[in-house]
Amino acid sequence: MWKEIKPTKPVLPDKNIFMQEIDSIWDTGIMTNNGEKVQKFKSKLIEYTRCKNLDLFVNGHSALLLAIKAMDLQGEVITSPFTFISTTNAIVQNGLIPVFADIDDSYNLNPNVIEELITEKTCAVITPHIFGIPCDVDKIEKIAKKHKLKVIYDGAQAFGTRVNGKDIACFGDIVMFSFHAIKIFNSIEGGMLSYHDDRLQKKFELYRNFGISYNELGSDVDAIGINAKMNEFQAAMGIVNLSGLNDEIGKRKKIAEQYREMLDDIPGIETYKYRPEIEYNYAYFPIKVLPEYGITRDDLWHGLKETGIGTRKLYDKLTCDYNCYQNKKYIKKIGNAEKVKNMALDLPIYGELSEEDVAYLCQRIKGMRK
Repeated sequence: MWKEIKPTKPVLPDKNIFMQEIDSIWDTGIMTNNGEKVQKFKSKLIEYTRCKNLDLFVNGHSALLLAIKAMDLQGEVITSPFTFISTTNAIVQNGLIPVFADIDDSYNLNPNVIEELITEKTCAVITPHIFGIPCDVDKIEKIAKKHKLKVIYDGAQAFGTRVNGKDIACFGDIVMFSFHAIKIFNSIEGGMLSYHDDRLQKKFELYRNFGISYNELGSDVDAIGINAKMNEFQAAMGIVNLSGLNDEIGKRKKIAEQYREMLDDIPGIETYKYRPEIEYNYAYFPIKVLPEYGITRDDLWHGLKETGIGTRKLYDKLTCDYNCYQNKKYIKKIGNAEKVKNMALDLPIYGELSEEDVAYLCQRIKGMRK
């Protein structure tokens, strides 16, 4: 008998606890504009990440868009093509030219390719921590320092990850996080920027509120901004969900360990090799379907779907191959990414997933091998 397994599920808190958290909104009458919930959420995030500077936004894309804007960049940006389209869009929307570098076995930007693509026009490295797996931050930042480049990480999938005990939010010049509903940690929708330069705070305050500034005489517009403010209901969801984040990560870690135990002996199925110096958030569980498996990744995805098991082909199209970018003559060095896009498959991983479900799914994968 077939069993339905969803590809992903949102993390929802206890309804009564959330209702208690939002109750005071009716007392204050404040729903947005940096209300008490947003301020409380920000304080809790500073405590969790141990980063001194961070700001909240309505979603991750607006946060990344404004992070790049605040750095006053011009020219070319080295980035990864193996990511959600938001990363590339934010670069181009800021008038910058993406230069696509290859990925390594971690699915992330390969540091060894970066220097080959640096020119006098290069101003920054803007790249994601894909699947919650961190980039080689030490190598990337060493290269950036050598060539005087800015580093912005798209950490949309990486909240809760630590490298050598240091929160991933504390690397680079700026790190963006998405708190979208299907992320491991959500505020329904939402975004966050963490950063080192205190001077950026004033820019972010302006940019996310139409560029409006206030003084004793009234208001003026000091910058060209957008409406990217987080509201009180989002912040309340974030406050409540943050208290359960470590528990959710712990549950996912056990699922990941079970996956590896059951899949690593299947020829043609390759799992990511976790590194001891990294505390992962286990937001995703990617595998590669190699030729030895006997059928393609697409065949496996389709076969599992027919039996009620949802998986995701992340990312079966590189961002530089989407219609809006196909005719652009961007520089690319993406040979490995071209291969991986046809092999990568994201398996279901969320706290509610049972051991029985994981075992069933793994047996289906084993049974489909030719």
